[in-house]
Amino acid sequence: MKVKVLLVDDEKELVTTLAERLSIRGWEAQWATSAEEALDRLQGESFDIAVLDVKMPRVDGLLLKKKMQAICPAMKFIFVTGHGSSQDFNAGALEVGPDYYLVKPLKIDDLVLKMREALKR
Repeated sequence: MKVKVLLVDDEKELVTTLAERLSIRGWEAQWATSAEEALDRLQGESFDIAVLDVKMPRVDGLLLKKKMQAICPAMKFIFVTGHGSSQDFNAGALEVGPDYYLVKPLKIDDLVLKMREALKR
């Protein structure tokens, strides 16, 4: 059974490329370019893990995680950011728990490693 991944980032080129590269590696990857689109996808199916951009218009990744967890409590999360340092991110993420994060530009092997780690938790 393939692991189902939902990639959420307002950069369409990034999520489509990541989805394609993950699919080649055996993951079942889908994508959304907004929090609203991601939440709509969760109404029709469940995912094992979500990769969320921290900075998105209207609803940021940290708030999106809370909304997604309410729908799918077992889902794991990884955050990606192109802004700030790990200290900046960790300060803002304390309220939502100790999740993984990666800094853009993403390396696909680093993302796969983090996803495997998160799924083992």
